[in-house]
Amino acid sequence: MIVRVLGSLLACAMAVHVHAQTFPSKPIKLVVGYPPGGSGDFLTRVMADEMSKELGVSVVADNRPGAGGNIANELVAKAPADGYTVLNATHFAVNKALYKSIAYDADRGFAAVSRVANGPTVICVNNTLQVKDLKELIDYARANPGKLFNASAGYGSAPHLASVLFESVAGIKFTSVQFKGGGPAAQSLLSGDTQVMFATAPTVMGFIRAGRMRGLAVSTRAASPAVPGIPGAEEAGMRGYDFTFWFGLFVPAGTPPAVVGRLHEAAVRGLAKPETKDKIALQGMDVAPSASPEAFEAEIKAEAPMWEKLVRESGAKVE
Repeated sequence: MIVRVLGSLLACAMAVHVHAQTFPSKPIKLVVGYPPGGSGDFLTRVMADEMSKELGVSVVADNRPGAGGNIANELVAKAPADGYTVLNATHFAVNKALYKSIAYDADRGFAAVSRVANGPTVICVNNTLQVKDLKELIDYARANPGKLFNASAGYGSAPHLASVLFESVAGIKFTSVQFKGGGPAAQSLLSGDTQVMFATAPTVMGFIRAGRMRGLAVSTRAASPAVPGIPGAEEAGMRGYDFTFWFGLFVPAGTPPAVVGRLHEAAVRGLAKPETKDKIALQGMDVAPSASPEAFEAEIKAEAPMWEKLVRESGAKVE
């Protein structure tokens, strides 16, 4: 009996070793929980291209928008733990705190691979709104309660949390309208259906440069070199406001460490290329590869209380 058990364990170990040695041998799916047009989609396509070059197989971007990223998260959490289904996402603590129930384990359902990029959100307004900085925006919101409609990229998204923190610090309240991603939210702002938008830079920088909407400030205290020409929150008239978001790569829990390491190596090599850094910088973000999957995992655990507190104090809840 003991011999059979040991033999079975040895066979399993050898199978994992062989799988890790031959990985990858077929196309990889890189899933993102947002539609085309936002930062999540942009980073996913950049990483799919770079990792394909590094791994020697096709890496295909797969948009699965809806439920604040939960549809994509669930799909990946329940996929085979073989490295062929990868997720580009933000911190899972956000949706764990925001949604009454989720169909995956936010704490133990994933293995971390690497952080990809960090960035501030950009606070934008429709061109018809006569405010030139954050102080004037706050004054207008106080003088016109309920009349400023905020186009949000969806519950739990970085723009949603950035706006929640802004409202808390400023002591104001927008009428927020939730869209399925930053692209649809930006179209709402352009059409004038909404007047304010907190957006990831890739979603709006083209519109700002073209003069189709105005960027009042970035969500960090100081200006960001990655978002030239737009002041930091403090310079724009608001002290005590500082918000940064990130995206990172994950695989289902139980994926062999050697496979996770291979994906991490491919991601880091891709992010180290000057042309990749420039592409991401042009979209208002900075590359931020993790030193190792273990380092990224440690960062995620350390950040969880902060994200949970932000959602809790916002009062936001999704059934």
